[in-house]
Amino acid sequence: MACSPLEQFAIIPLIPIHIGNFYLSFTNSSLFMLLTISLVLLLVHFVTLNGGHLVPNAWQSFVEIIYDFVLNLVNEQISGPSSMKQRFFPLIFVTFTFLLFCNLIGMIPYSFTVTSHFIITLGLSLSLFIGITIVGFQTHGLHFFSILLPQGVPLSLAPFLVLLELISYSFRALSLGIRLFANMMAGHSLVKILSGFAWTMLSMGGIMYLAHLAPFLIVFALTALELGVAILQAYVFTILICIYLNDAINLH
Repeated sequence: MACSPLEQFAIIPLIPIHIGNFYLSFTNSSLFMLLTISLVLLLVHFVTLNGGHLVPNAWQSFVEIIYDFVLNLVNEQISGPSSMKQRFFPLIFVTFTFLLFCNLIGMIPYSFTVTSHFIITLGLSLSLFIGITIVGFQTHGLHFFSILLPQGVPLSLAPFLVLLELISYSFRALSLGIRLFANMMAGHSLVKILSGFAWTMLSMGGIMYLAHLAPFLIVFALTALELGVAILQAYVFTILICIYLNDAINLH
């Protein structure tokens, strides 16, 4: 009996924990998030141990590339003095690195893709969105509400546009979570379906054996594409966070 392509997204409780009506079990999702964070911390620790190497090795070069990439992203997308950009750089760097490693680890066979679950991506995007809104109020006070009313708008249209902008602003967190979750889940499901199809074709044998290898080539190509999507989605999520943060700091 063929396995469902959605079976790879099942949440499996590893250590069941029930406190009253609260279900706080340690699951495979929790395990892979913990592994991801541990891997990132260990990598950064060993790379920066004793100040790093004057001639960087492969791992140090990898971390430096990520660091420079996020730093350039922050400098390009957030306007203002360097001191303010440095204030938010650690948050952006951690967000990008966490999502990147979660997505890449999810590409390993028999692993678990944390970002393929909407509750995870929504929780991350919602918490960042709330933080960005707090930064906006800390920076501008009640004047932050002006983000809901573009300049030069006729007074008669103001109530309609304020409501429209409020809905649009509130849905930013939802759209961030949906975009990441949908792309990761759809890509992994498609790879799983085509992998099962390729294995079925290959097991048929016969004189068309070589022709049956074609689905495997498609799977390899699709896996490479999914790897690119994993990196791209971490980038898209991070750059949108930078854009929303810039809007909150500098308004329209």
